[in-house]
Amino acid sequence: MSRRAAGPGRGRPRLPAWTATLTWKAAVFITVMCCALAALLGVLVHTAVTRQTVDHAREKSLARLTDVSRAYEAGEALPPRAGLDPPGLPRALLALAADGRRGTMVGRQRGRAVMWAVAPADGGRALAAWSDYSQSARTINGLDGAIIGSSVLAIAATLLVGAFAVTRVTRRLHQTARVARRIGAGDLDARVNDPRTADPARRQDEVAVVAGALDTMASALQRKLQAEQRFTADVAHELRTPLTGLSAAAELLPPGRPSELVRDRARALRDLTEDLLEISRLDARTEHVDLDVHELAPLAARVARGTGTEVEVAGEPVRVETDKRRLERVLGNLIANAHQHGRPPVVLTVDGPVVTVRDHGDGFPEYLTTGGPQRFRTEGGARGHGLGLTIAAGQAAVMGAGLTFANAPDGGAVARLTLPHYRGPDGPETP
Repeated sequence: MSRRAAGPGRGRPRLPAWTATLTWKAAVFITVMCCALAALLGVLVHTAVTRQTVDHAREKSLARLTDVSRAYEAGEALPPRAGLDPPGLPRALLALAADGRRGTMVGRQRGRAVMWAVAPADGGRALAAWSDYSQSARTINGLDGAIIGSSVLAIAATLLVGAFAVTRVTRRLHQTARVARRIGAGDLDARVNDPRTADPARRQDEVAVVAGALDTMASALQRKLQAEQRFTADVAHELRTPLTGLSAAAELLPPGRPSELVRDRARALRDLTEDLLEISRLDARTEHVDLDVHELAPLAARVARGTGTEVEVAGEPVRVETDKRRLERVLGNLIANAHQHGRPPVVLTVDGPVVTVRDHGDGFPEYLTTGGPQRFRTEGGARGHGLGLTIAAGQAAVMGAGLTFANAPDGGAVARLTLPHYRGPDGPETP
């Protein structure tokens, strides 16, 4: 009978997410250390006090046994709490007396704690004396209770102080993480501004060092990106004028293959220049949307018309509130990318407010599905400048739509554009 190997982590209980936080780990560490320290100190104090108490009771019982032995040897009557082989005498002391030795032991006599002292007597018998040990036992028990109570209070106080101190640190770490996420999302003006970094004379802890390094990195990144945006915009503007003249001159060339090549290259340079200008406007965040309500399926079908793209409509037709020009730009870029870098058939599917463009080629490269499109980057020898998908992603963000890139399980690239529903004045979606 064969057994199927269990998958990784199968059957293993998963801890809640909050157990992975630094505050929880610090609290557990502080609690464990406090408990260990309290247990060690409690054992040391208990051992020392118990030894001192037992030694005192032993000396007292041995001194009394000496008086009892004198009375026994003189033939006098034995004093109270003394006798020969008294009931309740531990067997270990009987064996000790039988061997002719003296000894003491804590035991019980008539339900009370006593300290036994024994010495050998005639005929192999045991001469014993005992003294009350209950008060000493209560003292030790009270000491143990005080140790446990004080340890619990000390652990609780230490845990509260430690949690407060750790929470202050984690709060600053969370603030730094939030700023880092904002910078990653494109907000280059975000800064931590930790007060400990503002004053150079003030001592800085590790969190302040990290916050200062993040602010420095964000400032350097902002300067670099702004310089790149200015360069892109300047290059595009400088190229537009000569390209316009070049295109006009190409139209004056006599018909023929050479003039067609010149016009085609001039058109490609003009399109590239317009793409660069559009990217510079997206980078500068100067774009403003012109929202209106549109039927999504007819609009998407109109964009795909004449491109050899199959159009499928699933589900009920919906209306979306979006910028028509930008939506056409995004869909046109997605369709053009699918035809240029994928293989037919290219299918555009409208399902509610979601538009999917899929080809049946080799799929998107890994860097694109994980981190999004990057300008001027293509892989696998593909032609192009990597600007089409970059512009599509930027325009989708301006419209407030979501654009994701993935690969189909059976092959092919899948770009999915999710638009916001249009809802009427009363709230429900307008049919």
